Amino acid sequence: MKSLRILVTAGPTREFFDTVRFISNASSGKMGYAIAGAAAARGHQVALVSGPVELASPQGVHLASVVSAEEMFVVSSTLFEDCDAAIMTAAVCDYRPARSLHHKLQKQARARQIKLVPTRDICAHLGAVKGHRVVVGFAMEDHDHHAHAEAKLARKRCDAVVLNGPGNVASDEATIEVLTADGRWSEPRSGSKGRLAEEIVRLTERLHQARGGGGPCRQPAVPTDR
Repeated sequence: MKSLRILVTAGPTREFFDTVRFISNASSGKMGYAIAGAAAARGHQVALVSGPVELASPQGVHLASVVSAEEMFVVSSTLFEDCDAAIMTAAVCDYRPARSLHHKLQKQARARQIKLVPTRDICAHLGAVKGHRVVVGFAMEDHDHHAHAEAKLARKRCDAVVLNGPGNVASDEATIEVLTADGRWSEPRSGSKGRLAEEIVRLTERLHQARGGGGPCRQPAVPTDR
């Protein structure tokens, strides 16, 4: 098996509207960290770009810690230039406050409105520039699961999409289905995130081989931990 350079994104992002308050989600990062660890255990060079989580970096993995969706976009886009594949497990906030105050917003006895604007789509960007490389996306869906995952695969030009649901969040176990670019769905599979992570890494290896990707990429500089 040829060693690949694999980018993995994991965890949530935080989008601040003042110096202490932010919009985020309940992602624990467990699946992304399990995938990063499984890929490193199989001899791949792994760059893990992680939002704020309470997890230790897997052994043999280069960790870049970020906070916001924009930071994750910049770091992931830079690292992907030297990678063979990307596995996009991060639960990136789709929106951020249009304005972030440089001081704590004081409480008042009246309603307030916060204008939200879209964040940049990291997975779609990598899918647009990937060339011979592989991009595996994740779809967290709570209704119309297959339709939304199929639309995401096409819109973001992924080679595969891993479908999962809210019941997987923060759990050590998960249930997933995998959609590949040929339109085929796998059977649902359940198990520990560690075991499913190994399957997803092997899928990425097969997709890379099928695309006729080039040799392993050079080792890029990875930002240090915060």
